[in-house]
Amino acid sequence: MNKIMCRVIMGNLLLMFLVVLCEERCTAVSTSLNYTKMYSRQVSSLRLDRIHRHLDKINKPPLLTIQSPDGDIIDCIHKRKQPAMDHPLLKNHKIRRVPPALPKSTKKGQRTNGSTTSVDGWKGVWQTWHQNGQLCPKGTLPVRRSTVHDVLRAKSLFYFGKKQFPNFLPFSPTRHSGAHPDSDTDSDPPDLLSGNNGHEHAIAYTTGSDEVYGAKATINVWDPSVDELSEFSLSQIWVLSGSFDGSDLNSIEAGWQVSPELYGDSRPRLFTYWTSDAYQATGCYNLLCSGFVQTNSRIAIGAAISPVSSVAGNQYDITLLIWKDPRLGDWWLGFGDNTLVGYWPRELFTHLADRATMVEWGGEIVNSRANDEHTSTQMGSGNFAEDGFGKASYFRNLEIVDSDNSLTSVRDIKTLSENANCYNIQNSYNEQWGTHFYYGGPGKNPQCP
Repeated sequence: MNKIMCRVIMGNLLLMFLVVLCEERCTAVSTSLNYTKMYSRQVSSLRLDRIHRHLDKINKPPLLTIQSPDGDIIDCIHKRKQPAMDHPLLKNHKIRRVPPALPKSTKKGQRTNGSTTSVDGWKGVWQTWHQNGQLCPKGTLPVRRSTVHDVLRAKSLFYFGKKQFPNFLPFSPTRHSGAHPDSDTDSDPPDLLSGNNGHEHAIAYTTGSDEVYGAKATINVWDPSVDELSEFSLSQIWVLSGSFDGSDLNSIEAGWQVSPELYGDSRPRLFTYWTSDAYQATGCYNLLCSGFVQTNSRIAIGAAISPVSSVAGNQYDITLLIWKDPRLGDWWLGFGDNTLVGYWPRELFTHLADRATMVEWGGEIVNSRANDEHTSTQMGSGNFAEDGFGKASYFRNLEIVDSDNSLTSVRDIKTLSENANCYNIQNSYNEQWGTHFYYGGPGKNPQCP
């Protein structure tokens, strides 16, 4: 009774606060925002109470709270209290104590060209919340706290932290007339299923039908401008299996993204996603639902990455590895050379419980066509692929994991973009970067109206 009354009172106070907030621009949320759209919504005390109840499920009681310089609140929660443990399929799940065997590399001495810097080493400060020098204590996990404002920016409570079916369906292996293959191929390029829903891509993808048990890449990190609150720009790896007809696709994803709607600012952030039913009901971003089991005490999924690359300046990148544990069948996320972040238990999936059948690497943006014009939301660095190193964003050292739990350089890939006048991609190969590509673009320009 007291708790309900307290929430009603707080809800009414928050409603009054939101009325004032609606008169302010989103730049009040963060000094790094590059969008100026306003959002306002009538919020009833009943709806606020539903939001609070939902947040109570995903914001677990912290043993320690860390205030990040960028405004994020990082809660250090006990590892056994993390959201994953609420999943009905994980009711009796025991968190893995023995780490899986890392995939064996078949290429030794892989080096960069000396002009890039990895931001995923533990000795450096690479997430903004690390800057004050405080870390979560042993036995706890850093989790970015979700707020009422985070939920209110979403289209609804149901869609908070979720991709919306069918907008986010990745590419199926059938031809689409709107696609632009950037390299010759004897096989059909992926079908851009989301092309009519405002989503545009510049990707590389595997073409063979061999069994795949993981993928790896090093991804250049930038802070692209995002034009509208509802748009985003991301660079990621997709590990896929199942059918592409919108019914049972399984997907595991990781990368960096700028999403004002999800995070309230324009900073690039480490993110994950998973689904076992083509984004219809299962899965979510980061730890915004139960599923992904985090094991690392220093990485906060959803937290901002810092520093980022600049044109003609320092180039920063992160290395991500997604692979299937050959012994227990869980899909693990690796960061950097040998750091484990956590895993997606095999119980979450149908097709991926066995193996993957396709991998995609690349960029994606949302084009909402405000004012009936193409968005100016940037992909990657905002420069086209042909601008090359120091200007265009890149993925380098593309690899896949085979059935022997070995990493091999990907040689047989194809590239594709829906609208090369807005965003494009160019791939290549050399000894230092292996298979790699530059990608991205500015969006709206004279050739992309």
